[in-house]
Amino acid sequence: MDNDVIICRCQEVTRQEIVDAIRDGATTVDGVKRRVRAGMGLCQGKTCERLVMKIIAEETGIPMEEILPQKKRMPVRPVKIGVIGGQTDE
Repeated sequence: MDNDVIICRCQEVTRQEIVDAIRDGATTVDGVKRRVRAGMGLCQGKTCERLVMKIIAEETGIPMEEILPQKKRMPVRPVKIGVIGGQTDE
């Protein structure tokens, strides 16, 4: 695979950026995510997570089944206090 290939389309992260992050010490999907933002876009890693895992496996020699997927978190949106308290916010 060419190093100029975009792995994370949402954040436009290339294979080379991921390889550089791994060589900088990232050995998990979350580690790569923290360094280059792969998996932080609109799809939340649904498109690129397996590819990132594959690149980690290739670069480190760790079997893919031993690489943990990224931690999933719910998107945060502001909520009016009246919704939580059960009152209408007019």
